Amino acid sequence: MLYWLTLLSDGGDVFNLFRYITFRAGGAFLTALVFGFIFGPPLILTLRRRQGKGQPIRADGPETHFAKAGTPTMGGLLIVGALMTSTLLWARLDNAYVWLVLFVTLGFALIGFADDYAKVSKGNHKGVPGKVRLGLGFAIALVATLWASWHHPAELQWQLALPVFKNVLIDMGIFFIPFAMIVIVGAANAVNLTDGLDGLAIMPVMIASGTLGIIAYTVGRTDFTEYLGLHYVPGTGELLIFVAGLAGGGLGFLWYNAPPAAVFMGDTGSLALGGALGAIAVATKHELVLGIVGGLFVAEALSVIVQVLYFKRTGKRVFLMAPIHHHYEKKGWAEPTIVIRFWIIALILALIGLATLKLR
Repeated sequence: MLYWLTLLSDGGDVFNLFRYITFRAGGAFLTALVFGFIFGPPLILTLRRRQGKGQPIRADGPETHFAKAGTPTMGGLLIVGALMTSTLLWARLDNAYVWLVLFVTLGFALIGFADDYAKVSKGNHKGVPGKVRLGLGFAIALVATLWASWHHPAELQWQLALPVFKNVLIDMGIFFIPFAMIVIVGAANAVNLTDGLDGLAIMPVMIASGTLGIIAYTVGRTDFTEYLGLHYVPGTGELLIFVAGLAGGGLGFLWYNAPPAAVFMGDTGSLALGGALGAIAVATKHELVLGIVGGLFVAEALSVIVQVLYFKRTGKRVFLMAPIHHHYEKKGWAEPTIVIRFWIIALILALIGLATLKLR
């Protein structure tokens, strides 16, 4: 919205600053951060009053979690609110990719909100049936995939770009649609599975989104793509504003989610943020790189898949409990130790993912 102030510029005044993506990204970050600090306390108070007993604690979960009884959920409303406000204020609203990522974020946030509401109202951890959640998620992902492909350059439509290999594209044809849908839905649910400890999910999400933001800015500039040998996707640079808003909103939320958490993000936040990561990856043609950058989320999801399949086959468990962060809780690791070490892993994987831009 503020971008249109450039119409008042003669090229040498303060309004000219709004032409620059980096300047508006800084504004989006600060806007989202301030939003979190202003609206965080009243939102938490409202959630605590309305939810009463807070998020239901699973009886079969780690014993240490029983001390968290009464903590309200749906804190993702704070992140999504900050993210939406900052993006609409600072991004170019004539950019298709901005609306694409906002659509996915809001769509998955609504699914998560319905799930959180069902859990709180019923007083147990069973919310919206899994098949319903997946069905709605795939419907949103289908729209997003077609939307992204429609706006991609003709030479990139239905193509899968390989990291590291220069100018290598795999023509997937119509099969790109289900592939991209799985990327978006898979990312949403992987982040959802990771959100099990205070502060565990939000920092890796910010790290992964920041990395994807750099990628989006890079592939949206011809000078960078020519130098690095990347595929040019015009317009994706504007996603840096969205990512900056996510970082600001994420930090604002972490202020209240730091141990001991005053609020949980719930499915409202985790599904929305995971879906956003998947949508950015599809928009920038870096779907496979997301698997590296978001490797922590992949590991969390795989631990659940392995646990379930192995248990059905043998009646035994690979991990003491899945997702894998609960395995380490069961082994006696302190919660802050698990969280900080997982943050470090997320940062290392993000740096490896960034390295794929140059290793060609």
